[in-house]
Amino acid sequence: MYGKCTRYRVKGIPGVKDRSFDALQDAKTWLAQAQTDARRGEFVDPRDGAISLKDYIATHWWPTQSGDPSTLERIEQRVRRHIVPHLGALPLNSVGTEVLRSWKKRLEKDLGPTSIRLVWATLSSVLQAAVEDRRLARNPCRARTVRPPAAAPGRVEAWPPERVLAVRAALPERYRVLVEIGAGLGLRQGEAFGLSMEDIDFDEEVVHIRRQVKMVRTKLCFALPKGRKVRDVPLPSSVAKSLRRHMELFAPVPVTMPWDDPSPPQTPVEAKHRRPRTYNLLVTGRERKAINRNYFNSYVWKPALSEAGVIAALEESAPDGSRVWEPSREHGYHALRHFYASEQLEAGESVVSLARWLGHSDPGFTLRKYAHFLPRAGARGSSAIDAVFA
Repeated sequence: MYGKCTRYRVKGIPGVKDRSFDALQDAKTWLAQAQTDARRGEFVDPRDGAISLKDYIATHWWPTQSGDPSTLERIEQRVRRHIVPHLGALPLNSVGTEVLRSWKKRLEKDLGPTSIRLVWATLSSVLQAAVEDRRLARNPCRARTVRPPAAAPGRVEAWPPERVLAVRAALPERYRVLVEIGAGLGLRQGEAFGLSMEDIDFDEEVVHIRRQVKMVRTKLCFALPKGRKVRDVPLPSSVAKSLRRHMELFAPVPVTMPWDDPSPPQTPVEAKHRRPRTYNLLVTGRERKAINRNYFNSYVWKPALSEAGVIAALEESAPDGSRVWEPSREHGYHALRHFYASEQLEAGESVVSLARWLGHSDPGFTLRKYAHFLPRAGARGSSAIDAVFA
């Protein structure tokens, strides 16, 4: 510690930047605390946390993010829409529990619990990176006194077979086979759109799930299935018959698109990875291209739901010309996947097999999600006991 005129400078602590003080006692107090924290590897200089949250995200956090392009797109949207507008101007070290309580209350005006939890997790990731960069001492998103809202209660409900058939009948004929693919094979929407003729092995009665059609920044591309998990699914004879009939009416169409990311590659490695690939898609739109999920959901799927009486009819368009249907998230294409799961479990298939067919990495997740589709499990156990003691 060095004194000069009326200022006192603390210097010489490894890994700690010099700092000046007006009062000697303040310098001594800070020196003792800094030395203790430095020995523990916990020293955080408040000056490093003075950068604004917006600048930290833009210059230090976002450039280091990598992963699936569509996942990164969703993260960027959360940051741009819900984090930076409200918290971006604040210094990192001023984002505390009081600020988070106010921010949470603001989010609750526009978002549901699930969306708030996703935004919260994104901010927590940013602040945890700041902790590890020695800009913050702790992550306020992990405090006990302020937490994201609890997950919304509820459980998955399966459509009855009559509804599945009614929606199928309401679809244009070129899209009807998508119902068999979703309800009979358990595919996700993107996987159904990406299914090709070569993926179907009629002799072995199996379908190979190798890719999906994915949207990244409004453009389509091919990619591995969710979780990068390829898998095989049993092919029921009734579904095989529907697939054959569909191919007789609508021949598979060769479609060429980039792989994994449609944006222009910046390096030779990216160019090799994203090179366009061609597959003979089983289902395409009227223009013989891969199906755009936004178009399909708004102009094909929801009109079929309406005709089948699942949702209300579209009364009028919004002022900007967009089509505004009643909220119907639980009746999206994914409802066919839930139907598939319910039918498999009620037929006595094991949770482990179902998890493999659905592409779940953890059978425990499958059990938690679909356990209520096992209404007869208790009865079977009771029957076994009765057989012993009767």
